[in-house]
Amino acid sequence: MEPMDIVGKSKEDASLPKDAAPDVRVARDAQDLLIECCVAILWQLLTLKAFINLISSESNDVCSREEKRTIAPEHVLKALEVLGFGEYIEEVYAAYEQHKLETMDTIKGGKWSNGAEMTEEEALAEQQRMFAEARARMNGGASIQKQSELDPSLES
Repeated sequence: MEPMDIVGKSKEDASLPKDAAPDVRVARDAQDLLIECCVAILWQLLTLKAFINLISSESNDVCSREEKRTIAPEHVLKALEVLGFGEYIEEVYAAYEQHKLETMDTIKGGKWSNGAEMTEEEALAEQQRMFAEARARMNGGASIQKQSELDPSLES
């Protein structure tokens, strides 16, 4: 199956949407290049999806053989080995360990697991600071106010 089959057009029939660049003319070779890039990316995504499905299916089989109901990281690692991707297990495991470290501060059981708790005032000030940053990004990078400028009561 070709990537263009999915969108229902041949490469020759594909074109950029008219509103993609309304005030700009796009040369035919630039259009062709953009379409080729999109087709290549689509093909890679389809290949990645097939790989994920393969690993997921084998992980499910491993899980079932162990009479478990939830696929665990160990099942995924075993699936990689069974499917002949054993050379990647060490790297995948290292990425998994890094992921665990990076996500330690997520919510578990309704509380932050890193032990850091904010007062209501600190949380409100942090929220105001984050809103100010978002507004500044939306307004083209306007300067961001300091936290003390947002709430003078927080100055020490």
